[in-house]
Amino acid sequence: MTTRYLSVAVAAALLCGPIATAGAEPPANPTVGSPGLGDPYYPMDGNGGYNVDNYDLAIDYEPSTHVLTGRATISAKATQLLSAFNFDYQGPEVTGVSVNGLPARFDRNGEHELTIVPALPVLPLLPFTVVVDYSGERTESDQGFYYTPSGGAFVSGQPHGAPLWYPVNDTPLDKATYTIRTTVPREWDVVANGVRTQDEPKGDRHTVTWRMNTPMISYLSTIAIDHFTYLNQQRANGTPLISAFAPGMEDREGLERRLPEILDFLESLYGPYAFEAGGGTYMSNDIEFSLETQSRPIYAGWAKKLNVVVHENTHQWWGDSMSITHWSDICMNECFASYTADFLWPERQEGANPDDIYRTALNKLDTKRPEHWQIPPGNPGAGKEFTSVYDRGPLFLHALRRTIGDEVFFAAIRDWVQGHRYANNTLPDFEHFIEQRSGHNLADFFDAWLMQPTRPADQYLYPGNLGS
Repeated sequence: MTTRYLSVAVAAALLCGPIATAGAEPPANPTVGSPGLGDPYYPMDGNGGYNVDNYDLAIDYEPSTHVLTGRATISAKATQLLSAFNFDYQGPEVTGVSVNGLPARFDRNGEHELTIVPALPVLPLLPFTVVVDYSGERTESDQGFYYTPSGGAFVSGQPHGAPLWYPVNDTPLDKATYTIRTTVPREWDVVANGVRTQDEPKGDRHTVTWRMNTPMISYLSTIAIDHFTYLNQQRANGTPLISAFAPGMEDREGLERRLPEILDFLESLYGPYAFEAGGGTYMSNDIEFSLETQSRPIYAGWAKKLNVVVHENTHQWWGDSMSITHWSDICMNECFASYTADFLWPERQEGANPDDIYRTALNKLDTKRPEHWQIPPGNPGAGKEFTSVYDRGPLFLHALRRTIGDEVFFAAIRDWVQGHRYANNTLPDFEHFIEQRSGHNLADFFDAWLMQPTRPADQYLYPGNLGS
């Protein structure tokens, strides 16, 4: 634990009392922001007392030593009087903190808490700016920071990942815009979210700036450093699509050339694309998952099939533009991305029969992963979020479609996405919305598919003509 005391903060520190620790929720002092927001799976994720408007991240990374030096300038607005507040952070050593230009006292505690005591309390409803400086070796972490075979590095982590490389309010409830400025040796390239706005030479190094102007959840932020080759495309409406391929991934270009077609298809289902840029970043690491990092998904080395590209880009609607409220709502992201990639694309683009796909997928679940029937996709549990949502989840949606009919189903899901554009949603609210649109009481159907740790009864497994 590292603590810095500065003379200008002494009076405020005496006023504020002891720094809140990760175990104090809610904090005893009502002027201390909560160190966690009570997510049912990860109660210490996120922090109370403020909302972030923008992250300006200045990152310097040296691939040869893995030393990451950062300055995070965080623009936020207080939702209460703040004598102390927290960020989630698991990165290199913090070397200094200021709040509104004045040096601040700080402490690292708990699993991922960076607690800050400003020299002067932050007043409610007013904007404030925090600058955090940090530096040190950033080791690999299976939570989302990886070295590449060629010596670079990238971030791809869900539900966590952002705290590994910058201090953050790590919750789906606090979206913010981002500027990511990364300085690396001249022979290295940098890819991040949004639009590349600048590439500035600095001697034998250069600084590459990417800007995400659409508010983004922290786990969707990314940075990738490698020797990339690029594919530059654009949609018919002019939206730029920048895709990057790490060494050895050049053969994925054929997949990515279909991105304009994929985005057009997804727009036909779910309404207008929400971001000012798109693309993909293809890494050579065989990590466990690809990830829907906003506007530019990160693909694992094993990602060679079109359905993966469809899946991750479906998330730009289901997960990125419209986002979950709690991690127990994860079916809203994964069930729809899987249904779109595994059912709707084959049906509408390749002429497959979706009911045949359903019966084949149901048999596969019964024979290959019967244990997933014990994990309800509506509440899979911490550490099990990414299991049954991929197989039981799309089956649930097809059974729902056959229960309420295509006309109601497709109109409802489009309206739901567009009605929550740039916002958050919950699975129970979605269920209520579908009941309203269909005019049916679906409580037992939803309970059987989403909440019970058993295979649904035949009446829910085989609605409509699914049993024929």
